[in-house]
Amino acid sequence: MTQRDYSLSITKACAFIQENLEKELRLDLVAQASNLSKFHFQRLFTLYTGISPFSYIKLLRLKKASYQLALQKEISIIDIAFEAGFESQEAFTRAFKKTFSITPKKFREHPNWKTWSEKYQFNSPTQEEKVKVEVIDFNETRIAYLKHTGSHHLLNETVAKFIQWRKETGLSPINQCKTFGIAYCDPHTTEPENFEFDVCSETLKEISKNDFGVKIKKIPQGKCARVQHLGAHEQMDQKIYSLYRDWLPESGERLRDFPLFFHYHNVMPLVAESELITDIYLPLE
Repeated sequence: MTQRDYSLSITKACAFIQENLEKELRLDLVAQASNLSKFHFQRLFTLYTGISPFSYIKLLRLKKASYQLALQKEISIIDIAFEAGFESQEAFTRAFKKTFSITPKKFREHPNWKTWSEKYQFNSPTQEEKVKVEVIDFNETRIAYLKHTGSHHLLNETVAKFIQWRKETGLSPINQCKTFGIAYCDPHTTEPENFEFDVCSETLKEISKNDFGVKIKKIPQGKCARVQHLGAHEQMDQKIYSLYRDWLPESGERLRDFPLFFHYHNVMPLVAESELITDIYLPLE
């Protein structure tokens, strides 16, 4: 097998884990899904991702639980623990504290997203695929937005604040209004203090000055290249870079003076990470 073959096998293993988080994930079953020998799978997985399969599974299970703790405070910790596959709240608390150095209760009260995000800085192999691009006319859309400035590791703080605004005001019900994000720069190449991102949603009414800092503007009408992404948001980079690197030069299209933006069809923790659907929009002249 070539290095590309092994990378593809680990990609299959990661996908299998993401799609079966609620089930028992024995090492031999994951190895079988990757078409690798169970005797060598664990070492190869660690080599390509930087962490063990067991750590990877635990982190993914705790990821949705973390979002539920911070963003769905109406759900009890014990229910979150059971949904994450733990037999008791005590077992969940031990695993959570061992991983993030904070109890679920304290994380719910004061989530430290920067420290939390550092645990998810591992390699996550993705299968190379030719992106399917549609050129569409995007309709002008009035949005409510909350600007995030600073490290992208702290973006979830802004997201939580925006969600609270949506819940308290009812001006942008999540079951009626689309959710967007506007990316002004690349988080991987931008200094943390210069990173900017708008957390947005459609809005039904005008918005007056408020304590949340939510304002109103429009995503303009115009031609866009659109690519759909399924799964974790962190894995969208490959499609985004492919749009710029491969599709754009071959298409003959020219970029419009408006940032890359996203339409989130659904969001965590309302759905599992493997079920996320996101449209990526590249504005064109």
